[in-house]
Amino acid sequence: MPKMKTKSSAKKRLKVLGSGGIKRSYAFKRHILTKKTTKNKRQLRGTTMVDSTNMASVRAMLPYA
Repeated sequence: MPKMKTKSSAKKRLKVLGSGGIKRSYAFKRHILTKKTTKNKRQLRGTTMVDSTNMASVRAMLPYA
């Protein structure tokens, strides 16, 4: 049986933590930043956790994580 492939896009964007959670960064921070408020851009910094409603699809993208 061949091995399952990990989605390359997922392995570049997501980090699996020791507790089993998955860390992600915020979207909408790459370009067209002039029309976004300073407050909005500041709140998009850093990372957050993948929501439980998306966890099943994310786990399917990262089979060995």
